Amino acid sequence: MFKITKFIAQNATVANLTGNRLTRPANRLYALSSSVEDKSTTRDGSDEPIDITNPFEKDPQQCILCKNNITPHYKNVRLLSQFQSSYTGRIYGRHITGLCKQKQEDVERAILRAQQCLLMPGYHKDLDFLQDPKLFDPERPVRPHKY
Repeated sequence: MFKITKFIAQNATVANLTGNRLTRPANRLYALSSSVEDKSTTRDGSDEPIDITNPFEKDPQQCILCKNNITPHYKNVRLLSQFQSSYTGRIYGRHITGLCKQKQEDVERAILRAQQCLLMPGYHKDLDFLQDPKLFDPERPVRPHKY
């Protein structure tokens, strides 16, 4: 639409605007309008879309262990105690910790193995690790439940 109005603005005369007959034949008018379209504002002259990244696309979320490339091991009791309740010794679920499925299973296996090897207590959190910084807030889960 813009190209047509630009063409009319360049080639308009008083006679054309008052309604008199055009002095040029119709096929010449079409030829002139196509030559105006060839002088498009794009650099390469094509109307193909440009490949750009989506500015609104969010980065894929990763769990804290995947992001830092940490594999849970049963001897790393300080890390494993972060995923255990300090009052009951219960292992926090995925919806609270925000871990991916694989890392959550690895953490659970490592905690159970550490408890079997008597490196971690089973019914409470070790008192040495109560002052450690929190990786997540158990009161505000990452994925809260429906009710």
